[in-house]
Amino acid sequence: MKIKTITCHEVYNHGASLQEYALLTFLENQGHETETIHYKPDYLSEHFNFWRISNPRYKKNIILKSIYLILKFPFRYKMLKRKRSFDAFSAKYIRSTEKLYKSNDDLKLDLPEADAYICGSDQIWNSFFPNGKDPSFYLDFVPDNKLKISYAASFAIDKLEDDIKNFVKEKVSRLNYVSVRESSGKTILSDLDISDVTHVLDPVFLLEESKWSTLCLAPIIKEDYIFVYDFDSNPIIKSFVIKQKEKHNYKVVSVNSNVKYADYNFYLDGPSTFLTLLSNAKFVVSNSFHAVAFSCIFKKQFTVFNRSEKINTRMRDFVSLLEIEQVLITSKSDIENYSYIIDYNAFDKRLTTLIKKSKDYLIMALKN
Repeated sequence: MKIKTITCHEVYNHGASLQEYALLTFLENQGHETETIHYKPDYLSEHFNFWRISNPRYKKNIILKSIYLILKFPFRYKMLKRKRSFDAFSAKYIRSTEKLYKSNDDLKLDLPEADAYICGSDQIWNSFFPNGKDPSFYLDFVPDNKLKISYAASFAIDKLEDDIKNFVKEKVSRLNYVSVRESSGKTILSDLDISDVTHVLDPVFLLEESKWSTLCLAPIIKEDYIFVYDFDSNPIIKSFVIKQKEKHNYKVVSVNSNVKYADYNFYLDGPSTFLTLLSNAKFVVSNSFHAVAFSCIFKKQFTVFNRSEKINTRMRDFVSLLEIEQVLITSKSDIENYSYIIDYNAFDKRLTTLIKKSKDYLIMALKN
């Protein structure tokens, strides 16, 4: 079967790239001919526009524009290396359509041909960001007579704003098969009278640990270390990591530019470096869903910290699903005597069952 997928493509985020790779690879292993749609609306592609002026105050005249760009030049030039690292990963591992699409209308005018279309995974339906309000991520461009499936689509929030509810209900109701990544997503859709919804795991769980290991590089750091993946410069994470570093004499390694206390930082590197560093870590500390997911795949001891309540459902739902709520730290008091050790023997049984359910859903939806 010829399948086209759509997700937040080339957004230069480790988790986004790896979940995209995972879904494509799983489908190819099932014998399907699969491509991701090269969909880059302005709100996703402007991030690495070298000449972008995001502050309106500097758009008033050529002098202010020049000052702004000169000030931004050193950082943006440095960031080009990060972009190249991700682009190299995509070129090697992610098959995408030759044609670039910029809008839902573009997709309707020149439909990428397929027998089935899959939207997902990751936060494609998160209305906190523009993609959650973009009809393309709900397969709006696909004709009624074509098979339309969502796989592990994530709202990443507990409740929809009132002004988006009718839009979501209309778009999701057109899908032939609906699955979401969080139980909170099922609740959101149930409140919209959409009840035939399956709860599945993120695509990264569709591949075995051995497959992920083939993407890893040779070990990069010789010393024992804590791997930190922190999007928010969380001071509680910093306190916890420094305490663990002193207790165990670990180094601190990160791929976030904001983690200034790291002994080694690989912010400009791509997904293979991310996997390599995480898979060889003694302990993982994060507020990232995909850092948690890969910690489970590589059987790492880890702890996860709250992010803002608006986008925190992903971690909370996941650790509850796997009955490891003790790894979730919600306040500074939780770090004082943290000593929880994950029993991967019991954990693996639960995870294996959930992985089978996720694979069965996708295989069934495509067969029908």
